[in-house]
Amino acid sequence: MIYITVLLLSLFITISLVPLCARLADRLHVYDMPEARKVHTHPIPRTGGLAMALGALVPFAFFATPMPFVKAYMAGVTILTIVGVLDDVKDLGYRPKFIAQIAAACLAVFYGGVKISSLGLLLPNDALLPEWIAVPLTLVAIVGVTNAINLADGLDGLAGGICLLTFCCIGYLAYQGGNTTVALLSVVMVGAVFGFLRFNTHPASIFMGDTGSQLLGFSAVTFSLVITQGSTPLSPVLPLLLLGFPILDTLAVMFERVHNGRSPFVADKNHFHHKLIRRGFSHSESVLIIYVIQAALVTSAFLLRFHSEWLLLISYVAFSVLVLSAFTLADHLGWQMKRYHLVDSVIKVKLRALVAQDLHIRVLGRSIEIVIPVLFFTTCIAMHSVPMQVTILASALLAFLLFTILIKTNFMTSGLRNLYLLVPFIIYYSEKEPAAWMTELIHLIYNFSFVAVALLVILTLKFTRRKQGFRFNLMDFLILFIALVVPNLPEPQIQSYSLGLLTTKIIVFLFSFEVLIGELRGSYGRIAYPTIASLVVLIVRGLLG
Repeated sequence: MIYITVLLLSLFITISLVPLCARLADRLHVYDMPEARKVHTHPIPRTGGLAMALGALVPFAFFATPMPFVKAYMAGVTILTIVGVLDDVKDLGYRPKFIAQIAAACLAVFYGGVKISSLGLLLPNDALLPEWIAVPLTLVAIVGVTNAINLADGLDGLAGGICLLTFCCIGYLAYQGGNTTVALLSVVMVGAVFGFLRFNTHPASIFMGDTGSQLLGFSAVTFSLVITQGSTPLSPVLPLLLLGFPILDTLAVMFERVHNGRSPFVADKNHFHHKLIRRGFSHSESVLIIYVIQAALVTSAFLLRFHSEWLLLISYVAFSVLVLSAFTLADHLGWQMKRYHLVDSVIKVKLRALVAQDLHIRVLGRSIEIVIPVLFFTTCIAMHSVPMQVTILASALLAFLLFTILIKTNFMTSGLRNLYLLVPFIIYYSEKEPAAWMTELIHLIYNFSFVAVALLVILTLKFTRRKQGFRFNLMDFLILFIALVVPNLPEPQIQSYSLGLLTTKIIVFLFSFEVLIGELRGSYGRIAYPTIASLVVLIVRGLLG
């Protein structure tokens, strides 16, 4: 359950912080301005990377094992985040960023032990690389991929989607190979990226900036090197497939710039995504095509993970030749994507009309409006008995909630949010001593219902038209603190329970209530009255003993 816990934690922290970072961008005037080589037509905040970094670092700090690699990785991410934020705010130029990338890479290599020491059967007798080759090669690889992801960040959702697929594969391979540290870190990154993409898919309301792209690139390359070097059955050439598309894109663009007599570091509109748009594909279609290509590479990496290094290298070279040949031929022939009236003017218009009716949003909103109170009620009756302290707390919360309803409805949201005080207790006691009717099968269904609620909440956040996101208050941070700290207390009685599961349930409840309150848009009665019924049942059970 620890993986679900860190996934939800990084996801919800990122989603919560993105609106705050957007307001920070507005205050500091940190915008990505439209220009000739960019595809957006109006200023967009570029502070989303800070939300991702914080969304990743918090779970890292609480759940990752403090081993040298983790310490080196977190130190490197911190350096890249600080310099990235400064660059997004003040545009430092490439030198400070380059120095920061080298510093982060040195930490990973010299303190974290990340090193390309083997190329498998590409070398005679599977020989190891000498230090004077291995160290510079690793530094070049880390800095190169970090910049490659940065350069790939040219369309809404592009860099995030590419890295999301990569982290999913790395996490699974690490878990399968017993590397729980990299598996955990990869899951955290999946949550952070997924939370950010809620705001970054086309049309994007915020960009990740250099802060986010450097975080993704540095994380992807270091994770992939850790799981493929050393005593592992995975091929050391595997990172070439996992990260192959942004690497190919960067090398192709730089070669083209040099060939045309320009500096390889001067930005232009010759990346693969720019070429797809010039060929007549829409913004979303271009991103989808690259997603499909990246998915094919990631799938190939998984299928070929135990095969010969020569087979992987030949496969990647063949892929590169195919992609470059396709773009070259399309440019030479002047090929353009043929647009069809039926698709563009009929089907797409009809789909847009359906989306404009917000049918899917209404269905999702009504679903969480029903499911969350039902889950809360189920948890209230899932305890074998209700302790007196829970009865007293529920009575106080009920009195306050009734007061907010009768006296001043505008305060009802405070009364509902105070339920966060009760949630950890009822979850703990329902797990510690469940009711007799909670059979093993029912308990399993009950646990999976939290996963279903989390999915509904994620989909709601994805499609909602509400722009404010979460509005954290001190109560939210209190419950989050409890959920993070309690499982790490050294008491044997505490450790005897499945507190990873408890943490996950508390986090799901916390953010589900927060999302539901936001989606109700002031119509709190639809959740207040079912909540009152649950509290009454809880109090009566406690009083009757």
